[in-house]
Amino acid sequence: MPKLRQMITAIDMTEGKPWKKLLLFTVPLLVGNLFQQLFSTVDAIMLGNFVGDYALAAVGSTMSIFFLIMVLMMGIAIGAGVMVAQYFGAKRREDLSHTIGTCITLTAVLGIFLMIVGPLITRPLLTFLETPPEIIDYSVIYINILLLGVLGMSYFNMLSGILRGVGDAFSPLVYLAFASLLNIALNFLFIGVFGWGVMGAAVGTVIAQSTSALLCLRRLMQMRDLFDLKRFHLWPKKEFVSQVLKLGVPTGASQAVFAIAMMIVQPLANRFGAMFLAANIIVMKVDGFVMMPNFSFGNAMTVFAGQNMGAGKVERVSQGTKECVMLALGMAALMVMVILAFGGPIAGMFTQTAEVIEMSVRFLRILAFGYLAFSINVVLWGTIRGAGDAMTPMWASLINTIVIRVPLAYLLVHLMGRPEALIYSLLIGWVSHTTMSVIAYRIGWWRSKGIVKER
Repeated sequence: MPKLRQMITAIDMTEGKPWKKLLLFTVPLLVGNLFQQLFSTVDAIMLGNFVGDYALAAVGSTMSIFFLIMVLMMGIAIGAGVMVAQYFGAKRREDLSHTIGTCITLTAVLGIFLMIVGPLITRPLLTFLETPPEIIDYSVIYINILLLGVLGMSYFNMLSGILRGVGDAFSPLVYLAFASLLNIALNFLFIGVFGWGVMGAAVGTVIAQSTSALLCLRRLMQMRDLFDLKRFHLWPKKEFVSQVLKLGVPTGASQAVFAIAMMIVQPLANRFGAMFLAANIIVMKVDGFVMMPNFSFGNAMTVFAGQNMGAGKVERVSQGTKECVMLALGMAALMVMVILAFGGPIAGMFTQTAEVIEMSVRFLRILAFGYLAFSINVVLWGTIRGAGDAMTPMWASLINTIVIRVPLAYLLVHLMGRPEALIYSLLIGWVSHTTMSVIAYRIGWWRSKGIVKER
């Protein structure tokens, strides 16, 4: 019972053994990310088995566009989480209150903008990216419904980021679990019973995500002992908007570059046909599960670094980073063994088409050991972002994507003429980005970037 109570309440990471606090915070994050992956994975399994490979390929063809449209909101949410963590660590109640209020208002403005503009550009973008004609109508329906429900998704990202910033990783986990079960039930209803196909998958996702956003808001309102939320806190103040954008826009920009790279490479993928696209979406879904521990440790490290930078404990951040890298590497090694041992049966959950299963397994084996490098990558960038340095990760992402990842994809496809070329380019991109993270961390510019110290 005391352990459960400790998980439900906000975790102060400025005291105690770093690895224990990180693990206590990471476990709910990891389980929460598991349920997050269930959102899209259940969609893919249901579509692949009840509708067919074309519907599965349609979902895969929209991922880069939807990710690009959402990156600004994702960046703002990460920036907000860093600010909340640092003000929470510094025990500055009024600054924490203004940060939370500003982020709630900013999310509403940007979310409504995306709801209006997003559906207007999706078909032209899909056409420009040479989406196969047999799947383009499916693709337009799927992504436009997601965009019409983008406000709920945006608020879940923002509010869960705020909750984690104050050390509460448990509540978002519970809400994700509930929403994931709701999503599964809605998928069976909309796809299996009503026969709505890709439209049913999208509608179920929107309803479930919006439900989890409302639950996060309810939980946040119960934490008024940590902050205040009055009307004037909701009115954006210039200094807080500026700081959120200073942290969020570079993070969003680095994600946007990655999304643009996916779009630039997408025509290469489309040329290999619908079966490759179906295999690729299976790899992406499996990749999402394998990456969960990595991203969970990275997010935990961001909060850990934020709280301790706010408290002025820079050396504790270094100690926590070393311990978190070891935890992440151990988990990544376990996931690699699972991929190598059970790749075939896992791919067989999505489709019965032998060609698609064989391609999926081949691609996963190429990527397998890259997950070890990526585990180091996300922890180190998590530290740097949590410390308040959003510019260095942005420039590293720009250089890695523009100079290495995209040119390499086109070069390898030209030389090899096989779909594996795209997978090899992704693997090399992971390794090069990890190398940059190690260099940036060792240089140590992040040590002087604390927000509280600046103000």
